[in-house]
Amino acid sequence: MGRTASGSALLTGLTHEIRLQDLPAEHYAGRLEIGIGAGWNEEESGAYGIELGSPAERSDRFEEACEVIVGLLTRQTTDFTGRYYQLTSARCEPKPVQQPHPPVCIGGSGERRTLRTAARFAQHWNFVGGTPEEFAHKRDVLHAHCRDIGRDPGEIMLSSHIRLGPGGEPGPAVDTVAALAEHGLDLAIVILPPPHDPAVLAPLAEALAPLR
Repeated sequence: MGRTASGSALLTGLTHEIRLQDLPAEHYAGRLEIGIGAGWNEEESGAYGIELGSPAERSDRFEEACEVIVGLLTRQTTDFTGRYYQLTSARCEPKPVQQPHPPVCIGGSGERRTLRTAARFAQHWNFVGGTPEEFAHKRDVLHAHCRDIGRDPGEIMLSSHIRLGPGGEPGPAVDTVAALAEHGLDLAIVILPPPHDPAVLAPLAEALAPLR
């Protein structure tokens, strides 16, 4: 007989029982991805009383945070002494199913700091948007940072957000995806603006199918 396992997830204040045996098999391997960045939206941070700091301070804090997160997810205990974070024999349990840790996605295009941090810690880099030529340039900068630290650039998935046409037509998105794919894009994330209508999905999928 197979083993029966269950887990509980807290969702919007409600506890919902999840029977693991009812999940598709691929879920057992874990599908979590950690998307992080240095922060930029002062309106949002100000609403919660969070001081963003200067761009240099944000980059310093972000790089420390990446090292702390990876340490907590991969080591039994983590010690860290930085300007923004101090940990002494800190634990994070249970460890994630994905090994050595869930993929880290870093979004941003700052060539000196953000892309260097992505080269150190990311398994997924998200291009913030721009022309195919700008994407290719940022990709080259990221790969140069990888080479500087002895990392294989192929370990990092490259993605970009893609927008539909002004009227929601898929044509402009398809053209953008095709152009970025020529420069090494691995994943296109299509932004669906409100009001959200599921009817847009079928023609979008059909238009993108020839690019697969």
